[in-house]
Amino acid sequence: MPSSQPPTWPKTITVALTGASGAPYGLRLIECLIRAGMRVYLLISQAGQVVLKMETGIEAPARPAEAEPFFNQHFGAQNGQLQVFGRQEWTAPVASGSNPPDAMVICPCTTGTLARVAAGLSGSLIERAADVVLKERRPLILVVRETPFTSIHLENMLRLSQAGAVIMPANPGFYLHPGSIGDLVDFMVARILDHLGVTHELTQRWGH
Repeated sequence: MPSSQPPTWPKTITVALTGASGAPYGLRLIECLIRAGMRVYLLISQAGQVVLKMETGIEAPARPAEAEPFFNQHFGAQNGQLQVFGRQEWTAPVASGSNPPDAMVICPCTTGTLARVAAGLSGSLIERAADVVLKERRPLILVVRETPFTSIHLENMLRLSQAGAVIMPANPGFYLHPGSIGDLVDFMVARILDHLGVTHELTQRWGH
């Protein structure tokens, strides 16, 4: 008889999409995590939804109850593998240190989100989730997308780096001779997956 036990996931990763340019990075990251069998908690800011439509043409439902089946179908996720939480859904597991994810990635990350996380402000679930991950000493990766950086941006990055976060600006390299935008996206996503300890074959390893 089929097992009635719910599936278990090797890792649970929170992915937050905010309003910086770079939505394709976030989508590709989620796709790779789902394919690798990880569970994904998805958070999207209001500006993130706007950028998602502008850059990818994906018009995601605003309500989490509608967005969750939408993204599960889009990524071909298993039942319960991808969960979407609202911006003020304070009962979500990511809001408490009693049930933190294994890691969190804000991809792309606005400098505004960077500043609020650096200041310990939790006006939305994205910021609270990042605060929880930091205080529980879990990996927090911020894929900041802005140029140039002001001294304020750099000071916020330093503050978060000192608190244990990984600052990973969206700076794809060219030494692998990318032939498409997809190759550039994969370069960055591969670095994120490396830091999450998730196996992938997106890019060649240096020296191979």
